[in-house]
Amino acid sequence: MSKSFILSLLCLSLGGFFLSGSNQPNVILMMADDLGYNDLSCYGSKRQKTPVLDKLATEGLRLTSFYAGATVCTPSRMALLTGAYPPRLGWNGGVVGYGLKPQNGLAPQARTMGEVFKEAGYKTALIGKWHLGDTPELHPMGQGFDLTYFIDKSNNQTKKLWRGRELEADPFDNRRLTENFINDAIAFIKSNKKNPFFLYLPFSAPHFPAQSHPDWKGKSSNADYGDVVEELDGRIGDLLEVLKDEELEKNTIVVFISDNGTEPGQRKWGSGEPFRGLKWSALEGGTRVPCILRFPDVIPAGEVTDKLTTAIDLLPTLAGACGIKLKEGPGIVPKIDGLNLWASLQGKAKTHPRSNLLYWHGWAMPQAIRVGDWKLYLDKVKEIPGTNKAPVLIDLSKDPAEDNDLAAEYPVKVKDMKKLAFKLLSEIEENSISLGGPPDPRKKTPKRGQWIP
Repeated sequence: MSKSFILSLLCLSLGGFFLSGSNQPNVILMMADDLGYNDLSCYGSKRQKTPVLDKLATEGLRLTSFYAGATVCTPSRMALLTGAYPPRLGWNGGVVGYGLKPQNGLAPQARTMGEVFKEAGYKTALIGKWHLGDTPELHPMGQGFDLTYFIDKSNNQTKKLWRGRELEADPFDNRRLTENFINDAIAFIKSNKKNPFFLYLPFSAPHFPAQSHPDWKGKSSNADYGDVVEELDGRIGDLLEVLKDEELEKNTIVVFISDNGTEPGQRKWGSGEPFRGLKWSALEGGTRVPCILRFPDVIPAGEVTDKLTTAIDLLPTLAGACGIKLKEGPGIVPKIDGLNLWASLQGKAKTHPRSNLLYWHGWAMPQAIRVGDWKLYLDKVKEIPGTNKAPVLIDLSKDPAEDNDLAAEYPVKVKDMKKLAFKLLSEIEENSISLGGPPDPRKKTPKRGQWIP
């Protein structure tokens, strides 16, 4: 074999290497705030129209058994960004500013999605709602984000809008937050179109107070709440058009989820049907939310899946999709509970890796476990009769409203699910870290459900 031929092969190989590196997929991870399972028309809503997200679902995959990381804002974001159940991160209930002090939040040593993508050479941005701590120590720029433009708590808890570490507006105009966040997201995409980028875009909408943008006032048939949801849909359409115009569409993974179910004060307008339960609750309506995933020519278009999936799976799944190997071992905290589901979501795996899921109430009490289609309540829950006397077993495939207790018919299943819940919770307790910020004097022995030994 001649030297020139070998050299040609080497050049081709290197060329392929650099080409694949430059073609690493971009990632846009969008999250609505308090958007219920039934709030998009592609998930059955009759009260507002969401044509953009409906189209996104027809171009990608719509998940019907997707669970947020928790039933309230702060732990849901902890779970999403770290791939871990929130108690691993010291969460003991509540959200920053309500039950959890603003000087506490996500620990700086916790590895985040921002850090994973930044270390892999991506440009990273957080644009939207942080809600993981207010102090300089807990700032998102210390958690892997190159660019930040955000409110540090929910839109009912603060009036301050930050750009990096500088205060940009006080007060901000709540009616224009979605517009502001989308405009900055579009600018970030355009300025980084030649680099792989990771954009985390957690909106404040439709969290209360839902206030219509002047251009969207009265457009829906569902008061301000519907206007805000329809504006969110329309603004996302503007962002998706930019991907198309900049010829980034085919090389960008787009994910849309919600952080938890409908807020109790918005139950008149928001909906988790056909499920019962609201934000803060371990019932299905508190934590089962929309999830749409699009990656043209990679994720099958127009499909719907009931495969059990959760927000903690998105870190390993998106990293896997982008060819990023997650580091493991000593010094990497927290331990990841999420699973890489990329092959399964493409329809290429013989079995789906996730088979079980733990549920917590918003005050951090572990309340249930799901295994396959079965859900076992491990604690008393006021909305589920009988849970004050014994564990209650639900078949979610036939009983989405969680009305029928089948525990007496399947005692072995109850025993096995209790045993698994005990094992999982014990392992979490043994491998957890503290919240960021000063020690919490309220910290107690980890909570256990009434029916967990």
